[in-house]
Amino acid sequence: MVKLDVITTRGGDQGETSLGDGTRVRKDTLRIEAMGAVDEANAALGLLRLQTEAEPEADAMLARMQNDLFDLGADLCMPGEGEGRLRVTPAQCLRLERELAAMNAALPALRSFVLPGGTPAAAAAHLARTLARRAERAVVALAAAEAVNPDAVRYLNRLSDHLFVLSRRLNGNGAGDVLWVPGGA
Repeated sequence: MVKLDVITTRGGDQGETSLGDGTRVRKDTLRIEAMGAVDEANAALGLLRLQTEAEPEADAMLARMQNDLFDLGADLCMPGEGEGRLRVTPAQCLRLERELAAMNAALPALRSFVLPGGTPAAAAAHLARTLARRAERAVVALAAAEAVNPDAVRYLNRLSDHLFVLSRRLNGNGAGDVLWVPGGA
């Protein structure tokens, strides 16, 4: 159970923070950068959910993703291996794949790249997608330097794909997609 009764601890005033195991690290380390990027993606999902209140199925998927991203943050904040540590799992990745495939099956094939836009919900999904990609890049950079759960990278990769397909669904199943016009408007 989580209990937070003191928010301002002043522990980070010197540019350091604590990992889940108590280790103190600089706030500009790769691990903290990755955790921050995951947090940004989660915040973008929260904004996207404000645009999907009339779509209970989409909102439910996004709520699961937000919880998954908290799991991913918990995974990243506990370096190394150990008993009882929360880790992103293959099942979470597979759930994203199943949802993505089901949504994509109802969409027309693309004949052009899609620009971010269309409905406010679709634009918000595109923004969340780009932040999920940023988080993925940050976790990949961390994984090049330290051991990282490979499902963390896999989850973020699937998440950005899912958000792209969701953006098309939120654009009237692709009817309102804003298509790229090479060389100008």
